[in-house]
Amino acid sequence: MRTAIIDLGTNTFHLMIVEGLEILFNTSIPAKIGKGGISNGVISEEGIQRALVVLRGFREVIDNQMVSLEKVFATGTSAIRNAGNQAEFIQRVLDETGIKIQVISGDEEAELICQGVKQAMEIPETSMIMDIGGGSVEFIICNNEKIFWKQSFEIGGQRLMDKFLKSDPISMRSAQMMDDFFREKLLPLANACHQYAPKVLIGSSGSFDTLIDMQYMKDKGQLPATDEIAFEYSLPAFYWAYDELIFKNHAERMQIPGMIELRVDMIVVAMCLIRFVIQTLDIQRMRVSSYALKEGIMANILN
Repeated sequence: MRTAIIDLGTNTFHLMIVEGLEILFNTSIPAKIGKGGISNGVISEEGIQRALVVLRGFREVIDNQMVSLEKVFATGTSAIRNAGNQAEFIQRVLDETGIKIQVISGDEEAELICQGVKQAMEIPETSMIMDIGGGSVEFIICNNEKIFWKQSFEIGGQRLMDKFLKSDPISMRSAQMMDDFFREKLLPLANACHQYAPKVLIGSSGSFDTLIDMQYMKDKGQLPATDEIAFEYSLPAFYWAYDELIFKNHAERMQIPGMIELRVDMIVVAMCLIRFVIQTLDIQRMRVSSYALKEGIMANILN
């Protein structure tokens, strides 16, 4: 039985079509529904129109792949979760595409991300998964056996850009203000790390994918194979990428091999967040999983 999984992220919409464990189709398209509205708690009319264009395209693929509509699982996250016009958005998508959106809580999102990462890699030691979305950031402290702690914070990339990215390149003053902001907002995370002491950071998809692509292009002159889904990533590699990204402007960042247009600006604030987490929470090792929310939804459906 074929199933379609749609992850309606704040920045990107993802569509994956599976039959059992086999992935038949996989795509990610920018919809940027958080742009121009997320900081005001709405999805703007332009954001709705961008969403409808992407989802009409997804519906065509779903029909061509012969997936019935009751086997389409569309999941709404931060931007939709917190939008004052959530009901209107969901209704318009249903009316125009036939796709029914299920909005999940931040807690459910964190749980599904953890399940997705576990499809990509073993987690033998207590580790902290970090998933940076456009609207929210999820942190999960876990190992193979259990989740010790999890929380979703509404401090995703689009929100951080709206708040702090006032110049290009970012000013050191803005970066410092972001650190102060993280120190306050992420206090529950600091307390959890004090209790459970994870030394390994596992970055899931998004900006972390781009960091891997940059590293592969630098070291090997090519992108990783599409079936590579779990990576070791060194702290020196991170700091090299940090210097590459923070001190350059948009055009210069676009010239970095492995960079994509979708992430070229948001990755700046993401790097500030990752650096803060590594330095303040005593992280000693990094890993990256290409799998995240949609693979967690797939695992859930199969179970």
